[in-house]
Amino acid sequence: MRARFRLPFEGRVFLKGAAGSGKTTLAIEHLKALLRRRVAAESILILTPQRTLQEPYRRALEDAAFGPLGEVNLATIGGLARRACELFWPLIAEEAGFAHPERPPLFLTLETAQYFMAYVVRPLLEQGLFASLTIDRNRLYSQILDNLNKAAAVGFPHTEIGARLEAAWVGDPMQRRVYADAQECASHFRRFCLAHNLLDFSLQLEVFWRYLWPKAEVREYFGRYRHLIYDNVEEDIPLAHDWVRELLPQMETALLIYDEGGGYRSFLGADAISAASLAEACDQVQPFSGSWITSPAIETLRWGLVSVLRGQPLPALPHLRAHLQQALVIPADFRFYPQMLDWVADETARLIAEEGVAPSEIVILAPYLSDALRFSLLQRLEERGVAARSHRPSRALNEEPATHALITLALLAHPQWGNPPSGFEVARTWMLALKTDWPRAWMLSQIVYQPKKHALSSFERLNEEAQEQLTATLGERYTRLRDWLMEYRQRGELLPLDHFWRELFGEVLSQPGFGFHDDLDAVRVAATLIESAFKFRQTLWPVLQDEGMEQPLDHLNREYLSMVREGVIAAQYLEAWQMGEAQAVLVAPAYTFLMMNRPARIQFWLDVGASGWYERLYQPLTHPYVLSRHWEIGRPWTDADEMQASQEGLTRLVDGLLRRCRERVYLGISDLGESGFEQRGRLLLAFQRLLQG
Repeated sequence: MRARFRLPFEGRVFLKGAAGSGKTTLAIEHLKALLRRRVAAESILILTPQRTLQEPYRRALEDAAFGPLGEVNLATIGGLARRACELFWPLIAEEAGFAHPERPPLFLTLETAQYFMAYVVRPLLEQGLFASLTIDRNRLYSQILDNLNKAAAVGFPHTEIGARLEAAWVGDPMQRRVYADAQECASHFRRFCLAHNLLDFSLQLEVFWRYLWPKAEVREYFGRYRHLIYDNVEEDIPLAHDWVRELLPQMETALLIYDEGGGYRSFLGADAISAASLAEACDQVQPFSGSWITSPAIETLRWGLVSVLRGQPLPALPHLRAHLQQALVIPADFRFYPQMLDWVADETARLIAEEGVAPSEIVILAPYLSDALRFSLLQRLEERGVAARSHRPSRALNEEPATHALITLALLAHPQWGNPPSGFEVARTWMLALKTDWPRAWMLSQIVYQPKKHALSSFERLNEEAQEQLTATLGERYTRLRDWLMEYRQRGELLPLDHFWRELFGEVLSQPGFGFHDDLDAVRVAATLIESAFKFRQTLWPVLQDEGMEQPLDHLNREYLSMVREGVIAAQYLEAWQMGEAQAVLVAPAYTFLMMNRPARIQFWLDVGASGWYERLYQPLTHPYVLSRHWEIGRPWTDADEMQASQEGLTRLVDGLLRRCRERVYLGISDLGESGFEQRGRLLLAFQRLLQG
């Protein structure tokens, strides 16, 4: 690295290359070189599309061997926009149209934005909006918010959302009515936010770009940054690129890092074309080649598979057959899906036990991670003694067993809410929290729990035969948990839910013998739920006080439980991406793994014949391509466009996965897929053509 480049870089440099070529490593060396030159840490800005991508820089800045490096600012465009809105609120609140400019702003998370979206949209649904559409409420809310986010990210007025979608539609005329309804909901929500000083992500971006950035005071504030490192520019939104383009002239040094073949977050507004255009604003473009990750065999596989997917002649690669045999592991044909999962679990256990592969170096990837697949895989791995964790950012909190357990315990602790859980819910909670099997959990629930009285009997009151069947160990755990709940009831003090769960988790559930003690997934969910409840309380508390509501804390607790039960999607928390990395096999959707931007020694690709590897999720209220900066307004979106987009997406996905694989890819193939249908998708056909070629 140092032999090829003089560090730190001078001027404004656009560094482009493939994933794994060492660009971020070089950027960290550039950062350290700047600080060794006594550059003020406060003058350095490290910008990334999402916080999780800041981890390599954060670790470098915390490296004790290097010493304290000062307060370098690590940020996202969303974080910078929020900070600017907080600092300069009095300057623009009235101009931006907020009804109460004398009051401070309230910033919404994904969950609280969906809560207020539900509050605004429910009356409209009762009036007949979306009557022709069958969709889960949480998906409806999230897609309307997604439309608002894309309008702000791309830079067009939110009032144009429906018209743009409608102009590109060529199918059933009823869908045009759906787009009109989506527009009406988005406009209602925006008016509600302006009336109550609420800023969701889209409004933060819009206020920052339209009202704050033109102000001399704001430009002077950001003028303190003289050195910029902007990593993964291809995964960021066009507005971020516009802002950086205007910021570059003031920079003494700027290092912009572009992953060729990236743009995996396009469904969230990422724009690789806009990112590439930043090269024109730099003094020099520095290409970066090679890979510090992939083996020659994996590189051969990548070149060959990408060529086949692009419809190009297979290149004359040296040692093609030998390298494919080395890089690919293809099992004997399986007829049924469960057989494939058994093979994956067996092979994972063998790799760890016989080849000494660290669990963290193994990832099991699927196009989508359904609840059934997730449960089946994690159960099989647990039976074979393999530590595993799963990560699915779009997974709703109410889909997690740990969430159900924590909610049930909250209901048991608050009989005044008049909402006793069912016997089944209590048994499911005992199974996880008390770490027991289902027969004993069900038996314990039937004996000790009385839903009508909201009562829990003591274990000592059970007859000897029941105590013997349930075991003394389970009885001790149950008694400890029950005593805690009864003591909390007797306190007569109502706690915020995040405080309640924090105490319960720390004093009981996380202790040795209980189910949360060594369950990485359950711990991750508990941390996410607690932080989510805390942010929900922070945002809603001022609104409830404003309205003079009696017992606002009780109302807030109930509203939060109702929101989680409705299936509101959890916001992205860093803990969910970081926990258990060192000791567990990762089970995740393929795109989630790509956005983690980390390599793995072994990759399992499940259900290779499935169409999910290239087909977009059905989103009836939004469209990532039509609402992009590069789509011509009024041009219809045709089947040919859909086919081309899916083919390009599959090629980009395969290229990205293989660039992050060190040694081997295991192909999970079964004649019948998860749903019981035959699987003959494009990815499977591409592998067949490659192997035959």
